[in-house]
Amino acid sequence: MLTKDMAICIRAVDYSETSQIVTFFTRDTGKIGAIAKGSKRLKSTFDGPIEILSHGQILFADSNKDKLATLTEFQQRPTLLNLRKNLFALYCCYFAAELLDGLTHDYDPHPELFESAIQFLHDANEQRVTSDDRREMLALLVLFQLSLLDNVGLQPVLSTCVNCRDPFSPNSSDSYFSSSANGLVCRDCEINFVDKIKLSKNVAACLTNLKQILASTEETLVEIEKVMVRHFTELLGRPPRMAKHIIGT
Repeated sequence: MLTKDMAICIRAVDYSETSQIVTFFTRDTGKIGAIAKGSKRLKSTFDGPIEILSHGQILFADSNKDKLATLTEFQQRPTLLNLRKNLFALYCCYFAAELLDGLTHDYDPHPELFESAIQFLHDANEQRVTSDDRREMLALLVLFQLSLLDNVGLQPVLSTCVNCRDPFSPNSSDSYFSSSANGLVCRDCEINFVDKIKLSKNVAACLTNLKQILASTEETLVEIEKVMVRHFTELLGRPPRMAKHIIGT
């Protein structure tokens, strides 16, 4: 049976001299693995080798979900050409693709997350290579990461202390984030969580009011992203490969 869907390529590896094994995150089917036979040939039905972040409409045959699907068509949308000129934005997109691959399950569709990912790619493609756009790119990445966690059922608790449920105010002091608790922890409860990370007031204010993220300084956003990377490391069971290109080692 042939299935048509909109898709983003989030992983691609060589299978042979002419073929690839690709992972797509699709709108209506979820994540799928597929073999793209002949995709590396100069004249292929896929417009050449399939690259990570390429997106468009796919047609695939999938008779057994325990095996790779067979990709038969990939009508790619216009490429994100500006990303080739902005290495930081490109790395952020690769990071987003890595997280989509690591935190979603095969054949578990999340249409809203798919639309969020497409919007993230196009917003990233519009960024220019300036310090202010680097700050904005970080903000977009953090917001996408939070959207991803929300859509896959892993949204951290950010409005109250995870432990005692006391609400956080904009002027809350001594706030912490704990991956094991999956959220913010107040100063009275932090002793119970050995993995907690102490947050600055600016970071705590952003996490309790996400509307502040887009207007935050680059310093604050880097601190938030370091917290996110540590959290993703716990969720994935390993450090995300692309994290070092975003916040350094």
